[in-house]
Amino acid sequence: MDVSLLTEAKSAAQWNGPTFGNKTVVDLVLPEMMHLIDPHWYQFPPMNPLWHGILGFVIGCLGLISWCGNGVVIYIFSCTKSLRTPSNLLVVNLAFSDFLMMVVMCPFMLVNCMNETWVFGPLMCELYAFAGSLFGCTSIWTMVTIAFDRYNVIVKGLSGKPLTIKRALLWLALVWIHAAVWTIFPMVGWNRYVPEGNMTACGTDYLTKDWFHKSYILVYSVFCYWLPLATIIYSYWFIVQAVAAHEKQMREQAKKMNVASLRSAEAQNQSAECKLAKVALMTISLWFMAWTPYLIINFAGIFETMTISPLVTIWGSVFAKANAVYNPIVYGISHPKYRAALNEKLPFLVCGSTDSPAPAADNKSQASNGTTTAEEKA
Repeated sequence: MDVSLLTEAKSAAQWNGPTFGNKTVVDLVLPEMMHLIDPHWYQFPPMNPLWHGILGFVIGCLGLISWCGNGVVIYIFSCTKSLRTPSNLLVVNLAFSDFLMMVVMCPFMLVNCMNETWVFGPLMCELYAFAGSLFGCTSIWTMVTIAFDRYNVIVKGLSGKPLTIKRALLWLALVWIHAAVWTIFPMVGWNRYVPEGNMTACGTDYLTKDWFHKSYILVYSVFCYWLPLATIIYSYWFIVQAVAAHEKQMREQAKKMNVASLRSAEAQNQSAECKLAKVALMTISLWFMAWTPYLIINFAGIFETMTISPLVTIWGSVFAKANAVYNPIVYGISHPKYRAALNEKLPFLVCGSTDSPAPAADNKSQASNGTTTAEEKA
């Protein structure tokens, strides 16, 4: 980047900040990081230290909740024999990805918030952004595989191909490879990883005017936001339709038989599937809320639709990292077999009823015939 352009932008910013004199948000940045700072940020005065304190506190809380919540999910699903199903491998991978995201990102954010700028140098900035993108993309596509698996079982039923351990591992390998490919591109020249406006985190460069670099944001958003979102909406749209049609059929059959309801195992399982479909929809909605702020900030940068301030970039960091704490909470509340196992191993963490569902042997038998129960699909 042209040094004279940086100097000119900084000089202009110094004269445009009467409240803070000659200070700007870039003043505390390490000298070796200056080549990564876009001239856009020189127009802003330093952020109020209170915001850095609030950001550090929030990220610390999110990190603690994520470590505990996802760690418990991994422990319970891995140590409970009845929960070791192919479908639950996807759930464990989601918890593992979310866990690693906060293990890597939370400590860096806390230290940087204390220093009010990025203090770990350009290489760690690049690795930090790479890790955030890798684990974020992995979590997104893991949610897609969970949605597709539920679609296969609930919508296709007996005609669907049952998920096996080998097939689940293949899906997860593809998910990690896909995420790694997209997150390596900025490290080899297609876009780049730079400090964000708050100077305490790093991410993709959405302010560079070169359309070669802008194209990465657009293509990345297609494969790691729009396509996953469309796939998930498609899957759950037909899941809800299938459940609604089944329940209508059961009500009509009960009416013909002149009974209040049909309490067959199939009806019970379908009712559970309906509940889990709602839980999944809630999880996806939370995921949508988590990643949309980052998308808006990136698109606002490349299309110049609004002025992005350092304070605005904080919300992208907070909402994205909050995604790592949603899933263990949702599964802990909604999954009967998970709650039952949690009550056995860590009873002090259980809230609400812990009634055990059908025996594991029956569930396994049903799963082998392509009619896995909803409890196993959580």
